[in-house]
Amino acid sequence: MDTSTIVTVIGTFIFLAIVYLKAPESAGKGLQASIALVLEITPRMIAAFVFAGLIQVLVPEEVIAHWMGKGSGMRGIFIGIAIGTVTPGGPMTHFPIIASFYKMGVGIGPLVSYLTAWSLFGLQRIIMWELPFLGPRIVLIRLLASILFPFLAGWLSEILWEKLPV
Repeated sequence: MDTSTIVTVIGTFIFLAIVYLKAPESAGKGLQASIALVLEITPRMIAAFVFAGLIQVLVPEEVIAHWMGKGSGMRGIFIGIAIGTVTPGGPMTHFPIIASFYKMGVGIGPLVSYLTAWSLFGLQRIIMWELPFLGPRIVLIRLLASILFPFLAGWLSEILWEKLPV
């Protein structure tokens, strides 16, 4: 078990104890809501992990290395942005895919560009949420104002990856 998991588990039990001591019925309601959430999310997580595993099997690592691997430069960054923009889904489905890409040898620049583009330009979110709630003018201004971020994030991450021994 890694450190973040241990901290999360300990923090959860401390929080549960505090809620229980203050209002036992609230702790019970919170646990029931948690179980409902797990039951709702589990099928998505399983599908995402299967999808991520299939990507690793179906796409040859040589192809990934050529198009998006270390040293792919701006080509890899552009591909990462394009794929990140059109890939649907939320974090629960997305991060297993991102981890799969990393294990396959996607370079840090394309990987960060993919993640940044998915966060900023996800077409599914723009169509389903932003346009209906905010309207085209605000969405267009937001997109234009943030258009360079995935490129900069990918480019800077490649520089930082080599320079910082983290």
